[in-house]
Amino acid sequence: MARSDHADETDEPTSTATLWRDVEIDPVEIALPSGVGYTLRAYRLSSEVTLSEADPASGSGDDFDAASAEVFASRRRPGADDEAELEPFDEDELTKQALAAGGRKDDDDEDEPAAADDESDEDSDEAEEEEEEDEEEAGAEEVPVFLGRRGKVYLFKSPEGLVDFVKSGAEHDLSQLDSWSDLVERITVDDVEPSEEDRYELDLVVENLRGGHDVWDHTLIIKAGEIARDLGYALRIEPIVNALASGSPLDDLDESMRAANEGGAKAFFARRRLRKHGEQQAALGWRTIIGKISGAVDWRD
Repeated sequence: MARSDHADETDEPTSTATLWRDVEIDPVEIALPSGVGYTLRAYRLSSEVTLSEADPASGSGDDFDAASAEVFASRRRPGADDEAELEPFDEDELTKQALAAGGRKDDDDEDEPAAADDESDEDSDEAEEEEEEDEEEAGAEEVPVFLGRRGKVYLFKSPEGLVDFVKSGAEHDLSQLDSWSDLVERITVDDVEPSEEDRYELDLVVENLRGGHDVWDHTLIIKAGEIARDLGYALRIEPIVNALASGSPLDDLDESMRAANEGGAKAFFARRRLRKHGEQQAALGWRTIIGKISGAVDWRD
């Protein structure tokens, strides 16, 4: 048994796993109606990364700001009502919530002391700046960042194409990460092998939902929600973030599926809740989301 354990520790896949663990970036496989592609995704605090400005031609929202980030961060609100309607995106209210969560004020000038030349005022300014930085960092959320730029995610049809691009020195949102140069030096084609949890079959979602409650693949739909939320935030696609926000019909569907998978009495009631979701309504909502994602893909090689 000891010899077998040692053999497992020296297998080649361990080198690949070590690479992704060291750089804190993961390869992702996304299947869309237009094809299957590979990309990279990382999670970092919102205070540590800056997403490139979306190209207006990409269809991403120009006003995607802290309010949209708050919707993304609060998507797991428990107890969503069974009959919840998709509420309109209330920018004023969501902005207030986001600013409160980040520990900031609506008017930055309120906290600024009157201009003064003496050292005590300068010390006060520095102390307030440090306090604001601490508050912003405390309110920062972990957010997704993809291999892409300006509201587009780059999908590569082969691992070879992905590796060639990584080593090309091209500009993109992941190049700002501290670990990016390490990945550039170490990555090989064999390393581009996404784990099962990082494979998403968006091309099967609509057909599965149309098949009816008895054939719904809960894992398929739940995983689709995870990647769609990540892409919606990272690419600044406000309709996706809003459609999957807490309390929306599709988020309630997601919550019910998660509960149904847990087993026990909770699962029994969750399955009853799932019956209240219309197949065609769910399929239509997901078809729209997948269409938005497809429109934000920049296919490479």
